[in-house]
Amino acid sequence: MRHCQAVGQEPNAPLTSEGDLQAIALTDLLFGFGIERVISSPFMRAYQSIAPLAERLSLSIDIDNRLSERVLCATPLADWRERLAESFTNLDLYLDGGESSRGAMARGIAVIDEVLQQETSTIAIVTHGNLMALILKHFDDRIGYAEWEKLSNPDVYRIQFLNGETHIKRMICA
Repeated sequence: MRHCQAVGQEPNAPLTSEGDLQAIALTDLLFGFGIERVISSPFMRAYQSIAPLAERLSLSIDIDNRLSERVLCATPLADWRERLAESFTNLDLYLDGGESSRGAMARGIAVIDEVLQQETSTIAIVTHGNLMALILKHFDDRIGYAEWEKLSNPDVYRIQFLNGETHIKRMICA
């Protein structure tokens, strides 16, 4: 899941008042899915997005730094959208002080691979738009910049692993 609406992009940026309402709506949407574990990016907006559900389910939230948003470049870029689009076709594109798509994807997928080795069957994972799009791309190479651009805050995709097949379904967009 991608976090709810936030006041900014900094790691400590909290949810807006609309984002708080979205987090409650997510709780109502996801409550009946039998979620057994919650894992979140350490960024405040991700944690706050899933906290109401975790509280309602009486679950703790496991923080995993590998779910932090991907940094495209260490310095602001005037053409950042063009460079981001390029990073979905050239997974090894590395901008100064940033992280390649392949590197970001690998750390996100490492979280998924670890949870697949556990007995827990339904897990809520909260991250950020760019990393979520890259995780989805790992399972469906057709996903790219256009799909990232269509993501909303919040956005929820369900990935199911059944009989050796991966099924991806968009569940919600704001």
